[in-house]
Amino acid sequence: MAEMEAAQLKEEGNRHFQLQDYKAATKSYSQALKLTKDKALLATLYRNRAACGLKTENYVQAASDASRAIDINSSDIKALYRRCQALEHLGKLDQAFKDVQRCATLEPRNQNFQETLRRLNTSIQEKLRVQFSTDSRVQKMFEILLDGNSEADKLEKAANNLIVLGREEAGAERIFQNNGVALLLQLVDTKRPELVLAAVRTLSGMCSGHRARATAILHAVRIDRICSLMAVENQEMSLAVCNLLQAIIDALSGEDKQEHRRKEEALVLDTKKDLKQITNHLLDMLVSKKVSGQGRDQALNLLNKNVPRKDLAIQDNSRTIYVVDNGLRKILKVVGQVPDLPSCLPLTDNTRMLATILINKLYDDLRCDPERDHFRKICEEYITGKFDPQDMDKNVIAIQTVSGILQGPFDLGNQLLGLKGVMEMMVALCGSERETDQLVAVEALIHASTKLSRATFIITNGVSLLKEIYKTTKNEKIKIRTLVGLCKLGSAGGTDYGLRQFAEGSTEKLAKQCRKWLCNASIDTRTRRWAVEGLAYLTLDADVKDDFVQDIPALQAMFELAKTPDKTILYSVATTLVNCTNSYDVKEVIPELVQLAKFSKQHVPEEHPKDKKDFVDMRVKRLLKAGVISTLACMVKADNAILTDQTKELLARVFLALCDNPKDRGTIVAQGGGKALIPLALEGTDVGKVKAAHALAKIAAVSNPDIAFPGERVYEVVRPLVSLLDTERDGLQNYEALLGLTNLSERSDKLRQKIFKEKALPDIENYMFENHDQLRQAATECMCNMVVNKEVQERFLADGNDRLKLVVLLCGEDDDKVQNAAAGALAMLTAAHKKLCLKMTQVTTQWLEILQRLCLHDRLSVQHRGLVIAYNLLAADAELAKKLVESELLEILTVVGKQEPDEKRAAVVQTARECLIKCMEYGFIKPVS
Repeated sequence: MAEMEAAQLKEEGNRHFQLQDYKAATKSYSQALKLTKDKALLATLYRNRAACGLKTENYVQAASDASRAIDINSSDIKALYRRCQALEHLGKLDQAFKDVQRCATLEPRNQNFQETLRRLNTSIQEKLRVQFSTDSRVQKMFEILLDGNSEADKLEKAANNLIVLGREEAGAERIFQNNGVALLLQLVDTKRPELVLAAVRTLSGMCSGHRARATAILHAVRIDRICSLMAVENQEMSLAVCNLLQAIIDALSGEDKQEHRRKEEALVLDTKKDLKQITNHLLDMLVSKKVSGQGRDQALNLLNKNVPRKDLAIQDNSRTIYVVDNGLRKILKVVGQVPDLPSCLPLTDNTRMLATILINKLYDDLRCDPERDHFRKICEEYITGKFDPQDMDKNVIAIQTVSGILQGPFDLGNQLLGLKGVMEMMVALCGSERETDQLVAVEALIHASTKLSRATFIITNGVSLLKEIYKTTKNEKIKIRTLVGLCKLGSAGGTDYGLRQFAEGSTEKLAKQCRKWLCNASIDTRTRRWAVEGLAYLTLDADVKDDFVQDIPALQAMFELAKTPDKTILYSVATTLVNCTNSYDVKEVIPELVQLAKFSKQHVPEEHPKDKKDFVDMRVKRLLKAGVISTLACMVKADNAILTDQTKELLARVFLALCDNPKDRGTIVAQGGGKALIPLALEGTDVGKVKAAHALAKIAAVSNPDIAFPGERVYEVVRPLVSLLDTERDGLQNYEALLGLTNLSERSDKLRQKIFKEKALPDIENYMFENHDQLRQAATECMCNMVVNKEVQERFLADGNDRLKLVVLLCGEDDDKVQNAAAGALAMLTAAHKKLCLKMTQVTTQWLEILQRLCLHDRLSVQHRGLVIAYNLLAADAELAKKLVESELLEILTVVGKQEPDEKRAAVVQTARECLIKCMEYGFIKPVS
């Protein structure tokens, strides 16, 4: 019974293989292998599964299965050839050569084997030549680099060549085998920045995608040495070393498995110890006075990227637990740094924000209440441990730490505000004569008033305090922060016009002062950032946002700030732009519920007159004119943890609002908006990715892809567009994604292949069944372009599906546009395969009637496509041609062919005449003189 079932599963696998469902075929063969002990059947099953492995590019599995078949029968020529193909893809050319040599011995006349033998022989010779030439090049480069008398241009050239070689698998291996790591360390010892950079970048390339090499390099260079290089003041050096460490971490943790170039992984001992050592050194860097601000930022970036889980579905959060236990106090120390105090560590404008983001990510990565309680207790102990009546500096650091946490996990910050003495200390610091104390206290008050409930409490208790500081202080830094505090409290009602905290006109006055500070170039960047922070709150008011977009100098001052190295401003700029474009989510107001709320005397949200569409459109026009796109593109490029997923979502919302009008999309493309949207569509929150993908679809639908997404970027656009072909997305997103894919699929077969590989075809087919006319039309037009691809044609050729039937029936639709697209698809399919011409006559009894309607259509493009289909059917088969001539189609062709071909009808008349000539060639009709 088991043997019979195994044989049935083999046949089932064969059917799946013919239908190109290789996953299902593999499953059937694997099940059959468990049921049989028959050697001949075992060999066949392993051989067939190897063929599936080749088709799915799982070459390691394919080689293994083919080897098992060969173990059973050493003369199994199919298994030998399949193993040869798999080994060739794995780069094992010498072993592949031996297999095909055996095949050629068994079948000397097989041209395929002879051709493969020649090709592999050429590849092996080329590989040897490259290997020997690479060895000598590597040696020569090191000689130039280590020679103290080498000329500057030769040094630069050798350094660049070495970096390029390190990024190539063959080059990296040759450098490694030729004692390259020791020589690179000699370059590091020269302490010449350009040579150290070249060495670090070469090592980075060598570590990428190779766990064994990365482990060896980590041990040879030593983590303490790597961290000391990252700790230097030089920004370029610090970033390069950060990239090296990231490459090592990726290789050790297996995060870069896609980059292994399908080579079998080298055997490496457990890497957890090395990863833990790296984490410990990064945490130590955070609190070391010897580390520069740049180095501290890079250490925080690495911790942000590698410690919290990227996917919460993964159960293991041990890295986060380890960092909380061993490093949370160190991170809190960075958060609590006050730049004006003498004890402050070296910082950049971004350092504290990066530490805050890390705390937020660690807190979000905790899985249960006991873990969160433990986290909170560490924070509480750290803050209360700082309170000291005798030492005001420690008190300031404690409040600065609370202020930082409030910017991260707000719930935790709220709990810390409830600690005995925290709010009292804030008030006390506000009244301090020392300006540093006032600065910290005002910032803490601003961050404490994030929620309406707490803002109401602070409005009651703290507004008078802030107003007093604002009136009495002569320090612009404190003045601007107190103003932002007032701005934040004034906007606590959000976009609700009826819920205002301050008197009529107060928010406009505050905004005017913010714009004034924003435009004042004499104030330092860090202080002007607070002006943008104020506007981020105040622009919830429609009067404020309308005034702001009309103030071009203020707008451009904000754009310039967004491009500075201080990236802490990104969130505030993005929030301000979201408010100005009204791209935030607005809850739908149901009239019945409004009436009910009024009846029960509940508050009803009101829309401001200037939040209506006409005003929003005008604001968008002004923002585009002021150069918002180049600013957004610059913000997207920020390569650190400060560009959080939430900020990315805000930027995606702004882009989508800017792309709304088709006339503006050319401007967006010209200023680099198309390129900037791609990373937003691939990374970030689910909402952000959908918004960015929708904006990409709007651009792809109407723009020339070669201009909008130059070079290889165009292939990255496909996946976001395909993600919109989902029933969970709304109709407009589906429609514009289909238009974008139609435009892309028109460009090249490589793009059609990419769309096919992203498995978009079933979704496109689903929308061809839609009741919605525009969706059905867009999907059919997309399919019309896709059928040019051979793999798509094979799907139509396969038995057991209704794809061709659907296209034929769509040709009979009443909608001209749907008919046009379906007829185009059918014309190309019938031109490509005679089998499809015959299949067309079998899928529905209405085929001839539909064809005749196409050939008589009022719209010339539809009529021309119908006549092309008729010609393809006539040319495919004499019997089928006879059937067509015996129908009314001949009369239609004669009538059309006799018409005078004017400029518009030339193609139609010419095609009809070609059909008649084909009928004459068969002898079915004769020419009349």
